[in-house]
Amino acid sequence: MRKVLLVVLGLLAGCAPSSVTVGLGLRLELSPVITRFEPDRGPGSSYRVGESVRFWLSLTRPGYITLAAIDPDGVAYEFDRLFLNPGTHLLSGPPGYRYELRPPLGLQRVRAIYTDTPHPPGLVLRGRYTASGWEQQTYLYIERSGSRVRDIAETYFYIR
Repeated sequence: MRKVLLVVLGLLAGCAPSSVTVGLGLRLELSPVITRFEPDRGPGSSYRVGESVRFWLSLTRPGYITLAAIDPDGVAYEFDRLFLNPGTHLLSGPPGYRYELRPPLGLQRVRAIYTDTPHPPGLVLRGRYTASGWEQQTYLYIERSGSRVRDIAETYFYIR
């Protein structure tokens, strides 16, 4: 019984959310700031073209958030940047706008990138990427922010 407990504790220790491997062996030290990030209908949910999606985002401290997505065809783009205080927020787009869904159809991956410093000047997450290229671009974005406290959360949904 003691051996089983030690094995389970060892496995759980490896699951601590203190770092993440970002493509090609790059490592980032992350802080557990984002405690919830998901679409309003839940992860893996479906939306139709023309509908709006909102995101639940919970933070443990104030900071800067960049929302970025990558389409099924590898096209990535930022769609919002904002400063938020600690707590739970329902993000639906800037005043007078909404996060309206457009083709391509399929899996949509969305990242919330937290930094405790303003967004890196001149660096925008935009382009066509492979999976490893998307990881590298996220890594560069965070590195150029100069932030010591940073976090990344990813969620997904489908556009039908």
